[in-house]
Amino acid sequence: MKKLFFILTIFSLSLIGANATEQDTVNRSANTIREFRHMPEKGIPSRILRNARGLAIISVVKAGFFFSGKAGEGVVVARTGHGWSGPSFIGTGGAGFGPQIGAQVTDFVIVLNSERAVRAFSKGGNVTLGADASVAAGPVGRAAEADVTARAAIYTYSKSKGLFIGASLEGAVIGTRTGANEHYYGRPVTAYDILHGRVAAPAGAASLRAALGR
Repeated sequence: MKKLFFILTIFSLSLIGANATEQDTVNRSANTIREFRHMPEKGIPSRILRNARGLAIISVVKAGFFFSGKAGEGVVVARTGHGWSGPSFIGTGGAGFGPQIGAQVTDFVIVLNSERAVRAFSKGGNVTLGADASVAAGPVGRAAEADVTARAAIYTYSKSKGLFIGASLEGAVIGTRTGANEHYYGRPVTAYDILHGRVAAPAGAASLRAALGR
């Protein structure tokens, strides 16, 4: 029975993003940033965003009963000498066993506070949060405005929809979606070249870059 729950959970998660295009992912990421900016009391402090070296925006679906599973898609962007880079596509997924009941969609904004954190996402492989760079729950709201010194290479923020009892992205493995990058840019490109501004952002990324601001 547990094996059946596991199979059904992972199968259901795999269907969620089946019809999403790269442009859908970019548009959703832009909406997520706008939502965070419109939550001044409980959102990301503006100084944290202004000082960020990069941002990863990812929507993760978690579901489970006895077994649990998660799947997510999103993008990572970095500051360059000419403003924000184009988006490099990322994804996460996995399964576990624990006291997790229900289903939830959570939007995560992962603030990259240092060049080391950006490099971790630039290498084109997998990034393990908390291992490749230190990670902490980011300060929230206006009360944190005066505290501008980053105390971890990566800050994580989340916005949940629905009901779920489970864990956060701490320790999650986030990987570069090389095929999605190639499809979106129309040719083979590396995460390094995208995040260092060596690849021009497609026109479809304009809404995301506008939402990010300066």
